[in-house]
Amino acid sequence: MTAQANYKLAVLFASLLLASALTAQEKPDRPPWAQPSGSPSTKDKEKDGSAQEKAPETTSARNTVKVTVNLVNVLVSVLDERNRPAPNLPVEAFQILEEGNSQKIDIFEQETKQPLDIALMIDTSLSTHKEIAFEIDAAASFIKQVLRPDDALSVFAFDESVTQLAKFSSDIPSLQSAVHRIADGSGTSIYDAVLLGSQSLGRRANDRRRVIVMVTDGGETTSRSDFESARRAALRAGILLYTIIVRPVKNENGRNTAGEHALQAITETTGGAMFFPESIQELPIIFDRIDAELRTQYRLAYYPNPRGPANTYRTIEVKVLPGYTARHRTTYLTGPQ
Repeated sequence: MTAQANYKLAVLFASLLLASALTAQEKPDRPPWAQPSGSPSTKDKEKDGSAQEKAPETTSARNTVKVTVNLVNVLVSVLDERNRPAPNLPVEAFQILEEGNSQKIDIFEQETKQPLDIALMIDTSLSTHKEIAFEIDAAASFIKQVLRPDDALSVFAFDESVTQLAKFSSDIPSLQSAVHRIADGSGTSIYDAVLLGSQSLGRRANDRRRVIVMVTDGGETTSRSDFESARRAALRAGILLYTIIVRPVKNENGRNTAGEHALQAITETTGGAMFFPESIQELPIIFDRIDAELRTQYRLAYYPNPRGPANTYRTIEVKVLPGYTARHRTTYLTGPQ
């Protein structure tokens, strides 16, 4: 074979080798399933770190700093000069302060739609025995009146102990049945009732309003816990306490008022309300007022600036336009940092 022929043969052989190599390479314009079987896949590149698309995610994950920010929710009940709920006020009508420092209102809701979790607590001590039947009927009517499909209510009875008769639900017949199972007891454990009711509500979801509605004679006698434990539990859970004091004895000299005074302090701190009916027949009217207030509450929320130290009490003040009065929780307890 001549030298020229050998040269042509070598060129042809080299061309075949080059074509074969090109065929084995990955085709960038083809989907992964159409690439040659011998080429590294995108998944393989991710495994060995060569896929550049993953780099920003890895860097971002490495540099992420977790920050816990506590949004403080304040439910505000606004009353007009005739002591009636005042809806439809604009955000400009409110100013909120923490420890005297003005705060930016980050969330504002007129007639907040946050669902309700209600602990209905009925005093069954001997001192309420004469009125208990009417109380039960009024409470059963209140359950039907106040609950909406997204709300939940739990029934508690308390005397020397606290008993949960029905778990949180919106099943009105079941809840009313639980109320009608309330039996007479002895003793009155008000502090225990507030503490256990608050703890039970504290286990509910954070995006719900937590409310205790308590009907009692106010005569604390048998609690195992004390006032400060009850107050702290109420503030920690962020509850609203509505207290209805039924007085079997009208003369202050013949009554144990220690629990009543304690309830007034806790009620005012949480932003709830206290009622003193002249007779048990006023109970349905009071339940109506509580229902109307819960349906016309404003929700104000802010991120504290400056933020208070962990596990400390912080004072809140809400100012509203002249001619109106605002009732709200006046203190909250900061969480861990």
